[in-house]
Amino acid sequence: MNQHVSNTRKIDPHRGAVLGDGTANDQNRIEIGPTQLAFAEWEAAGLALPDLPAMRAYRHARLTQRIVDRGYAGLLMTDPLNIRYATDSTNMQLWNTHNPFRAVLLCADGYMVIWDYKNAPFLSQFNPLVREQRAGADLFYFSRGDRVGRQADVFAKEVRDLLDTHAPGERRLAVDKIMLHGLRSLEAQGYAIMDGEEVTEKARSVKGPDEILAMRCAVHACEQAVHTMEDFARTHVGDGKTCEDDIWAVLHAENIKRGGEWIETRLLTSGPRTNPWFQECGARICQRNEIIAFDTDLVGTYGICTDISRTWWIGEAPPRPDMIYAMQHSIEHIQCNMELLRPGVTIPELTAASHRLDDCYQRQKYSCLMHGVGLCDEWPLIAYPDQAVPGDCDYALEPGMTLCVEVLCGEVGGDFSIKLEDQVLITEDGYENLTRYPFDAALQGA
Repeated sequence: MNQHVSNTRKIDPHRGAVLGDGTANDQNRIEIGPTQLAFAEWEAAGLALPDLPAMRAYRHARLTQRIVDRGYAGLLMTDPLNIRYATDSTNMQLWNTHNPFRAVLLCADGYMVIWDYKNAPFLSQFNPLVREQRAGADLFYFSRGDRVGRQADVFAKEVRDLLDTHAPGERRLAVDKIMLHGLRSLEAQGYAIMDGEEVTEKARSVKGPDEILAMRCAVHACEQAVHTMEDFARTHVGDGKTCEDDIWAVLHAENIKRGGEWIETRLLTSGPRTNPWFQECGARICQRNEIIAFDTDLVGTYGICTDISRTWWIGEAPPRPDMIYAMQHSIEHIQCNMELLRPGVTIPELTAASHRLDDCYQRQKYSCLMHGVGLCDEWPLIAYPDQAVPGDCDYALEPGMTLCVEVLCGEVGGDFSIKLEDQVLITEDGYENLTRYPFDAALQGA
């Protein structure tokens, strides 16, 4: 007689029932998490792991407090990254970005409910802060057709019933992003809809201790993946067949091998395709004695984004003097701007005091000096002086904020660009650069 035997073998036989990040030490983990490769690399690097239950509690408390501070009944989230922040659960994240079938309601008293895909209520049950799992938030035409308005009414009534119980009398509801029928149905229930993105972006901007540990791990994993990508590029470029996509595919694969999740863009180009920037990688065969530049935009382990950029010189001949100067100027730009970072400095002050790029790089400079980073690129955005809008971001930096400091140097009509970016943490008395990946020595004139 055949007998089913459950596979309960531990991931790490040296530990007991729980891994160092507070998750079960078995093969049946529901939430996306690191692989054995990532754990081994972090241990070798001496990195401390985050306590995931504590991280989830921190995020829940930050969101709830901001709802209470604003006098809202609750916060309704449909953005997949806000749902990840609130619940630490995922469900087909990229598909969900353009087919919004999930929603989370966090009430002012902290009671949290998720609407998920009807066949997958178990995906958030590992988190006891999610008190109920429901279905029926899919308010897009592909799913509901011409009856989408009717389902929106059903969904809005469920929201109303929950808020009547957990935030009685309050008729202001924050919503981040919702389909048109959902908005109309919520308003028909008598709610004044407030800006939920303001709530979530402000909550997400300051990282707790365990989020910072998770980010350190994520950055390390990303840099290990980038090392492998660089080794591949330096070994294979010039073989007559290796193209930009081949190099970029290495980063994707190495990210997934460590339990990472996806990459938000395709920003890797070679040679003259680096100028103008924002072309995405393709089938161009990469050549020796050319530049390769990239921006990771990588959502990695624990769902944390590592957003760093590097530019490499691939070849035996020395790079041109104008390339070396652009690289040196780019390094100076981000390092000078980094030195401005400290708690209490305001965003307008950062803009006003920022390092000025040479005139020849002004027209094609990057879209911002710095931006927040967490689960993805996040608030705040620190603009260049000629792009800043007075009053749009008059806030001071706080300890626990994480920022990406970046630069793009390329002349109009030129045949190359230099792209650099580091990820930093605002500390109690200044900043810490979390990025360890070196700048290319050849492009610095070494």
